[in-house]
Amino acid sequence: MSIQYLHTMVRVSDIDASLKFFCDGLGLTEVSRMDSEAGRFTLVFLATPEDVERMGGMPDGVSPTQTDIPMVELTYNWDPEDYAGGRNFGHLAFRVDNIYETCQSLMHQGVTINRPPRDGYMAFIRSPDGISIELLQRGEKLAVEEPWGSMPNTGSW
Repeated sequence: MSIQYLHTMVRVSDIDASLKFFCDGLGLTEVSRMDSEAGRFTLVFLATPEDVERMGGMPDGVSPTQTDIPMVELTYNWDPEDYAGGRNFGHLAFRVDNIYETCQSLMHQGVTINRPPRDGYMAFIRSPDGISIELLQRGEKLAVEEPWGSMPNTGSW
């Protein structure tokens, strides 16, 4: 059996807040968008700039599911729905160059660090819709630094 990861789909209640979080906060880039008038939904595919570059870019006119670029698919249903929880499917995981700088940048944008990177390696945050996001340090763990080393957990992750 052969299997290849394509994307993770998450439903979002506010497309603008979600794009701000994923693009401005985490640094993902929008690679494709599709509005379905008949279905009353919008699909937005996001990827890291590094993955898009590594895979040779996003070809024009090609469906995101036909590329080798790993993506997050944001599904925005135009009719209001309540997406309680968000953790029921697990989490999305992203590798970052500097866990402390990333968490500090996110905090400056008002994002709560639910599980701070006390170990210099791993942190958890949540999207505006409560989706659990794991952040992992690229390479070796960083030396423990304050305020991270003694920062308590906040909420659930």
